[in-house]
This record gives sequence, C-alpha cells and structure tokens, in this order.
Amino acid sequence: MSDLENFMWKGLRLTNRAVKQIIHLSKRDPDIKGVQLDIKSSGCAGLTYAMKLVKDSSENDLIFTHDGASLFVPVRAMPYIDGTEVDYVRIGLNHMFKFNNPQANNSCGCGESFAIE
Repeated sequence: MSDLENFMWKGLRLTNRAVKQIIHLSKRDPDIKGVQLDIKSSGCAGLTYAMKLVKDSSENDLIFTHDGASLFVPVRAMPYIDGTEVDYVRIGLNHMFKFNNPQANNSCGCGESFAIE
C-alpha cells in the first residue's frame, strides 16, 4: 500500500441531488457500478474535474457510497479533492455536477479549472 492509501481522508460528500443523478446514470446500463471523479491537468488554473461512468473499479480507487450511489475516486486525486461536496445543479437549461472544494483557492475566469496551494 502507498502512503496515500494509509492517509486519513476527510472524504467526499454527495448531496441528495448528486445521489439521484448518479443512480439515474447507473440504471442506464446494468454493468455500470457508479461514477468516477478524477482530476486532470487542464485550463489556465491547472486542474479540472473529470467524471466518467465506471464498469470496473480499480484497486487504487476509494469508493464513497450514499443511499445506493457509488462514487469512485483514484487515491492519487484525493490530495486535491479531499473534503469536496459533490452536487448536481440546474442552471438555466444546463444540468451539471458541481464541486464545492474547500481546498480550491484559485479558479480560472470561466470556472473550468482550479488550483490549490
């Protein structure tokens, strides 16, 4: 096990709206186990959130579950998103996951990327 796997994480919090959306996405295909939240290098601030449906989990994933919804997070992403609240919001005609990350101290003007110290 790596040092990251042994670290005491605060975890992630799923709102009821996020839970409902993850369950909705998971029900589209019986092979879907949940949604993965990851980070990748992108944008002017440096990091962006990446989500995808999960059919096979990795041994390097932490799994956060709430009311039947499963959120998979690679251990290597935890230092950047630990303590994040995952929500699902509707803004006008747009529907999207929103991340309330207490560690994000800088974001780009369009809101697509973030940075932490």
